[in-house]
Amino acid sequence: MALTVSELTSLRDGLIKARSNGVRRVRDQNGEEVTYSSDREMAAAIAALDREIAGHAKPIPNTILFNTSKGFEK
Repeated sequence: MALTVSELTSLRDGLIKARSNGVRRVRDQNGEEVTYSSDREMAAAIAALDREIAGHAKPIPNTILFNTSKGFEK
């Protein structure tokens, strides 16, 4: 089941808060508990969530179409 952007954001915010408090064990909204072995592993999880959130963002167009003319015709 895919998570919404708001759910991903709340997970990321929870991880950032736990990381700043020095907590290595996090319980998610389903009640599952995850223990991170290092700060690097936690940072990787936060980066993965950031990439997933960015993937849900509206894509930037890579093509711009111009419509030009010589001006008004009489």
